[in-house]
Amino acid sequence: QTKMKTFLESIFLKNSIKSLIIVTGASLLFSSCAGNKLEKQIDFALNRSVNQYSYMMKQLPENRYPKTYFADKQKFETSKSDWWCSGFYPGTLIYLDESAKKPVFEKEINRVFQDLKKEQFNKTTHDLGFMMFCSFGNANRLNPTPEYAEILMNSAKSLASRFDEKVGCIKSWDAKDDSYLVIIDNMMNLELLFWASEYSGDKSYYDIAVKHANTTLKNHFRPDFSSYHVINYNSKTGEIKQKKTAQGYADESAWARGQSWGLYGYTVMYRATKDKKYLDQAVAIAEFILNHPNLPKDKVPYWDFNAPNIPDALRDSSAGAVIASALLELENYVDKTHSKKYAAAAKTIIQTLSSKEYLAEEGTNGGFILKHGVGHIPQKTEIDVPLTYGDYYFVEAMLRYKKQQTKH
Repeated sequence: QTKMKTFLESIFLKNSIKSLIIVTGASLLFSSCAGNKLEKQIDFALNRSVNQYSYMMKQLPENRYPKTYFADKQKFETSKSDWWCSGFYPGTLIYLDESAKKPVFEKEINRVFQDLKKEQFNKTTHDLGFMMFCSFGNANRLNPTPEYAEILMNSAKSLASRFDEKVGCIKSWDAKDDSYLVIIDNMMNLELLFWASEYSGDKSYYDIAVKHANTTLKNHFRPDFSSYHVINYNSKTGEIKQKKTAQGYADESAWARGQSWGLYGYTVMYRATKDKKYLDQAVAIAEFILNHPNLPKDKVPYWDFNAPNIPDALRDSSAGAVIASALLELENYVDKTHSKKYAAAAKTIIQTLSSKEYLAEEGTNGGFILKHGVGHIPQKTEIDVPLTYGDYYFVEAMLRYKKQQTKH
């Protein structure tokens, strides 16, 4: 009887192990197939992006930069080099060349750089990170040259000139009275200062970036880790006059792209400083976004988390692209549970943005990649249109995903 019992137990154990192997194998196979499907979707979207920007190149007047395209009017809108988005076009071209592993756009990049480089001396804007680091910074990352380094150092000097010790921030927008306006977007421009500090050995750039981030950490965020868009400081005393929005639904609402700028910005802060308080902040912002009851299942947010007409409110593909790219970096700095959550959310966003709903058909959309971006609803500009920064961060997110798959 005992022998029979042992025999039966051994058969049961073998069958259990066999079942476990089959289930595990099937699970791994399913996971691999899902991963392969997304990689194919990304390859398709990147190929489409190359074709779109090849088409866009031909629409651009000399020394003009793409802003958006209005399909109803079939109107392609452009800007000069001093517009805050000027760096995204060459930056996207650089990313697409990097992805293709061949210089498809080299001539066009060099042409644009000849015009854009004068902005290194522009002290009237806080957006030199967007303008010069997304462009010349990416070029220098792939092919460091003394000329690129000089342009980036001058850009960092121009950006640092807008810092005020009393306020503890880099000024975003100039005002005629004693207002000192700082927007959450400015977190995206600090990476240029970290590069300048590392390249030159001058710690003052590093210190300015840290002070700006600390002041923003203290004043821009609510208890739930959502952020205001604009803080108006008194330029003479450094005290807060106002906490408000410019592009969001209301002063106390959570404007989606503003949340994405904060998430990305504090993730970069942690990368640059390894100070855990910045990692904690990035995680807190990520949790606010991903756990929000108004975040759709496909993870592309409404233009404002508190928009009054949800679920009929417009989505903002540009905010989704920034969030995806930020999460793909943040997942490398956190524990396994958070890492899986952030990776899954980023994958979902990329899947959504590379679907027919958001990915433009070839030869349409003015050559832009993504549809359904939202620029400035209160000002009634750039509503439900392609946006150059949406394209940039979408391509960046896809490249980050591909690089991380290669590592794994």
